[in-house]
Amino acid sequence: MESAAAVPSRVTELLPVLRDRAQEAEDRRTISAETIKSLAATGFFRLLQPARFGGYEADPVTFFGCVRDIAAACGSTGWVASVVGVHNWQMALFPERAQQDVWGDDPGTLMSSSYAPTGKITAVDGGYRVSGRWSFSSGSDHASWVLLGGIVPGEGDTPADFRTFLLPAADYTIEDVWHTIGLRGTGSNDIVVAGAFVPAYRSLSFGDTARCVCPGQEVNPGPLYRIPYGSIFPNTITTPIIGMAAGAYDAHVGYMRDRVRAAYAGVRAAEDPYSQVRVARAAADVDAAWLALTADMTELMALAAAGEKLPMRLRLRVRRNQVRGTELAIQAVDRLFENSGGRAIYTSHPMQRYWRDAHAGRVHAINDPERALSMYGRGEFGLSVADAMV
Repeated sequence: MESAAAVPSRVTELLPVLRDRAQEAEDRRTISAETIKSLAATGFFRLLQPARFGGYEADPVTFFGCVRDIAAACGSTGWVASVVGVHNWQMALFPERAQQDVWGDDPGTLMSSSYAPTGKITAVDGGYRVSGRWSFSSGSDHASWVLLGGIVPGEGDTPADFRTFLLPAADYTIEDVWHTIGLRGTGSNDIVVAGAFVPAYRSLSFGDTARCVCPGQEVNPGPLYRIPYGSIFPNTITTPIIGMAAGAYDAHVGYMRDRVRAAYAGVRAAEDPYSQVRVARAAADVDAAWLALTADMTELMALAAAGEKLPMRLRLRVRRNQVRGTELAIQAVDRLFENSGGRAIYTSHPMQRYWRDAHAGRVHAINDPERALSMYGRGEFGLSVADAMV
């Protein structure tokens, strides 16, 4: 079978097309079926998929590198590619029977998700009864299954478990509510479920993912599937934001090379020393965010490949660097936007879309910096840390 090494170059060849479709995606409030088909043709969605189903089981850095480049071309496409693409990794952790349900007939089947436990879960014989509404399911128009987060109540309605539930499209409806100021092309609509039965084997405990002991590892024993959910998934949110910052940087530098600042007696913007400093700082922020992410993923994979336990201090550092990566990317985008002048507020200028998309991604719950940083601080002081969070 061909290797994952060819995927980044194929993605690179597709980037001009994605860049040209960025405004169309925003106007339609969803990326096109043609874009999903083109991404699939590059092999992108197979990067984190098990080899048993034709996947590459690639290093996460390869996956995140492609996400960054896609988001630099179109923020919405990068966001959808990231969150939909990572579901193939999580699916590999489910029991084998669930994997067969999804990929047995078509290994190219895609899933969307919504993990906030906003629905009602009832334990019944053989599984669970699931009902309610889940929001922000990015790319749901292109998915045949959905992964939904839910709390299983224990005695006295106290939480007994926090699980992910896998449902086929026949068990839910998609409600079009996606009218937003940023990431408009992601089609992150609501999922509505009216009392669907989910067999037990189509659910997965977040506690198991935190402990890195999941039923899917019996058939997918590779190191990729021995990394915590809390180290992989948060970076699928930060990476496209870093990509948006990188795209904003390229667009800004290209625009500023020829810009003449009328308010400053015709001085060329490229020759303005203050502008040069802002560009340098933005570049440093983007590079710092990306270098920390790739270093963390490389260390995690090396330990997993060696069969070693992943130390809590490393897991906490990964989450610390993830939220800081988002902060640095947003800081870079803001600095570039401020340096672009009044023309950047026109809808025809790409800077305003990068700015809106990055800030829309910033408000994702996983980007709560104080929560993640305080958790890191607790760990450094030797205090208890909730495993499920990291």
